[in-house]
Amino acid sequence: MIETERKFLVTSEDFKKQATEQKVFRQAYLNTDPQRTVRVRLTGDTGYLTIKGKSSNSGMSRYEWEKAIPVAEAEELLKICEPGMIEKTRFLVPVAGHTFEVDEFFGAHTGLIIAEIELNTEDEDFERPEWLGKEVTGDLRYYNSQLIKKPIKNQQDE
Repeated sequence: MIETERKFLVTSEDFKKQATEQKVFRQAYLNTDPQRTVRVRLTGDTGYLTIKGKSSNSGMSRYEWEKAIPVAEAEELLKICEPGMIEKTRFLVPVAGHTFEVDEFFGAHTGLIIAEIELNTEDEDFERPEWLGKEVTGDLRYYNSQLIKKPIKNQQDE
């Protein structure tokens, strides 16, 4: 239940040519405390409830628990979430034995594209495609739970 991942900004839309799947997500948070976030997510005909723990010092690893829930229950939970909604399309992009999850954000976050790669260990090697930009692993500004509070377009000068 420990998730190890790294996050990167994306420099172009070239990843879309390599994508094998895409899904639209809507998500909000019941709790955005960095010690434990609780997320409600809808995609297609499935809802999810996800709990994530505090990130490791490197920002690469943290506890994650996720359970599929009926769409009707997810819709009800969204009504009591903290203010803000994340809307994004996720593209699955296979690269040399790994799969990047590339999220293109909309709404208050239009223009932001972040790629995540799940790894078995923090020091695992992986191929970096041309469209992979600056690493933002551990940068709290790029956690979805923080984007809800302060859209990235309001952070670009910081």
